[in-house]
Amino acid sequence: MKNYFLFSLFLLVNSLYSQQKDTIVLDFKEYLGYVKKYHPIAKQAELTISIGQASLMKARGGFDPKIEIDYDRKKFKEKEYYDLLNATFKIPTWYGIELKGGFEQNEGYYLNPQNVVPQDGLFNAGISIDVAQGLLINDRMAALKKAKLFKKQTKADRDLLVNQVLHDAALSYFDWVQAYNEKEIYANFVQNAKMRFEGVKKSALAGDKASIDTVEAKITFQNRVLSLEQAKIKLIKKQLIVSNFLWIENTPVELQSNVVPENELEKSVDTTLEINDLPLSDYTVENHPKLIALNYKVKRLEIDKKLKANKLLPKINLEYKFLTEYPREAVSYNTADYKGGVRFRFPLFLRKERGDLKMAKYKVQDAKFELESTQLKIKNKILTIYAELSSFTDQNKLIKDIVKDYNTLLTAEERKFSFGESSLFIVNYRERSLIDARLKEVKMQNKFLKTKAKLFNSLAINPVGL
Repeated sequence: MKNYFLFSLFLLVNSLYSQQKDTIVLDFKEYLGYVKKYHPIAKQAELTISIGQASLMKARGGFDPKIEIDYDRKKFKEKEYYDLLNATFKIPTWYGIELKGGFEQNEGYYLNPQNVVPQDGLFNAGISIDVAQGLLINDRMAALKKAKLFKKQTKADRDLLVNQVLHDAALSYFDWVQAYNEKEIYANFVQNAKMRFEGVKKSALAGDKASIDTVEAKITFQNRVLSLEQAKIKLIKKQLIVSNFLWIENTPVELQSNVVPENELEKSVDTTLEINDLPLSDYTVENHPKLIALNYKVKRLEIDKKLKANKLLPKINLEYKFLTEYPREAVSYNTADYKGGVRFRFPLFLRKERGDLKMAKYKVQDAKFELESTQLKIKNKILTIYAELSSFTDQNKLIKDIVKDYNTLLTAEERKFSFGESSLFIVNYRERSLIDARLKEVKMQNKFLKTKAKLFNSLAINPVGL
């Protein structure tokens, strides 16, 4: 099993990453591309489309032609009481109209007179119409309309699910970038502390520096090593979290230790997430997948409301059939030979129907309130994120200037220390301040990137370029 995972990782590495010296760079865009293609939740999101198509197929089944055959026979003490055959072919149409054709053949000693037909049987063809309840809308019409809306809604639901898993994957990647950069910062300053310790040690042996300076230099070096080890553990944890989103086909992949994140992420994140510094004025909130899904929900509930309102009408069904012994001869159809009838049904108080209609109206109102509330929340959330991005842009400029100034101070202090005009304590203090500033810069970058991911999530974008 271990070899299989390593082989899978080898395939992933060769298809995803560009090799640079002894490390392998996991590109952010390719990473999200594999998440979208292979992650189980992304695949689950695609199932919603199939569910919508299956629902539509089921609803269309209400208009499928039907064949019905009734056959009854009774025989007792070698006497045939009756033998009844009734076959019917029905074609439901869009409105409350049903086309019918049938064949009837009956015989027997005790046959009911109304069932007596010619010896070769009797054919019929006609129509059944609901003239009140069920004419303009009925259960099968409502089911098909709602299924069509549901199919469209599943596309919006799919986009929301895909967007969410890509958002979570992006956050994990950004945390990995932060942990990697922190590790690199500590690794660089470990080397500085080691060189300084060795230099102070040589100077102390030569009598140019006090012996106590070697102790301070050694403590500083050990602290840097300790911080580096802690940063390595943090990096391993974040790397494993990133691995949770990496799959090849149906196999999870664990990143190797020499895999590193993209270096200049800020240049590619907008293009990858397809936000591209989109101004709010160019974004139409009504196109948000969440609002689209809620709109379709409202429309489906309104269809239910129309159906419930139609139930207040009486049920009146008219049926008329031509009768003939010879269906192949057109002249055999005679309006005088027919079978017809009227069925009427109407509850006196309509309490059930009126209650269903009120419930349907309340559901529509509830869905509309939810739509309005969600629309306002999304708009305000997007406005807030744009304000945060603007603020983080200014903060990033400030922190870069601060890091630059601290670096200048450290360089100057090290130069003074080399001339014997400064102390090791001040050099370490300057370096500690620079480390804190660099870590703050990395943390600020992480917040900036996560805010971009929040914007991506708030806009519910399903990137087409991945």
